[in-house]
Amino acid sequence: MLFAAIATVGMTGVAHAADGVPGVDVSNWTGDIDWASVVAGGGKFAFVQATEGADYTNPRFSAQYDGAAAAGLIRGAYHFAQPHETDGATQADYFLQHGGNWVSDGRTLPGVVDMEDNPYKDTNGKNNCYDLSPEDMVTWLKDFTKKYYESTGRHAIIYTTTSWWQTCTGNSAKFKSNPLWLARWGSDPGELPKGWKKHTFWQSADKGPLVGGGNTFNGSESQLATLANPPASVTVSGQARNRKTYTVTINNTGPHPVKDIKLSGRAFGGQNVVRAPGCDVSGTAVRCTVAELPRGQKKTFTFTTKPRKSTGTVGMYVTVGSVKLTLKSR
Repeated sequence: MLFAAIATVGMTGVAHAADGVPGVDVSNWTGDIDWASVVAGGGKFAFVQATEGADYTNPRFSAQYDGAAAAGLIRGAYHFAQPHETDGATQADYFLQHGGNWVSDGRTLPGVVDMEDNPYKDTNGKNNCYDLSPEDMVTWLKDFTKKYYESTGRHAIIYTTTSWWQTCTGNSAKFKSNPLWLARWGSDPGELPKGWKKHTFWQSADKGPLVGGGNTFNGSESQLATLANPPASVTVSGQARNRKTYTVTINNTGPHPVKDIKLSGRAFGGQNVVRAPGCDVSGTAVRCTVAELPRGQKKTFTFTTKPRKSTGTVGMYVTVGSVKLTLKSR
């Protein structure tokens, strides 16, 4: 018996570029923004604060977020975490409902969760880690990022400093799937938090040359566009359960619905396909079509064959797009 699985996946990281692509980050404190001047100054993207905790929304969010898009910038929203107030899933849901949702328009970056030193120590009496243990902080982040991924199909970007990450998460390596937006003001990014081999964004100054914070994307403009609008991604797996039964599962693991998926199969080893619900069968051949597979959904096909002999190797060749599987049984 042979199990085979081949995946075609979207981009989860970016290549290094010497200078990077410039961009900005803004909040209510930035005020009204002349986005045309940001574009004229070379800016290509903008992050706009949408929410904080589970009860604050940036009153200028719509104007800033829509203004960035109208000027032709790729834009994204960020959430300033208050992990001592509510659990991560609750704050992710609040973020999603108030501007942080990712949409497949080719201009929207995945949402950001901003994890940094507690700025309200004098009022809330908490330490820089909001009085959470590293274990509890990791749990909070897992809850936030899981909720965001389940809702959008995108991995949330994590904004943090290396020192905060080391102290408040115990330098956790459990978030390598989430793009890193590193905050380190200076001439180079320096040491990265554990789990990341590269940063995706770098905030090198709290006040940049354009407006708000000074940032660069660690890659090319085309890679930035791909991060905003990644390709469709599906996983195809198959199994020979016995000499007469074979299954193939197509799983949409990407952020987009996938349409018109074609599956073709051919039995070998002296056998015919005798049953394939939802498919067309002719002798050794079978053809199936999935009109549309929504994000996060999967479709399983089951094929039943009739071998001519009780011994020897039998199986099926299956093709789905560029993926080819060979399923064998003895």
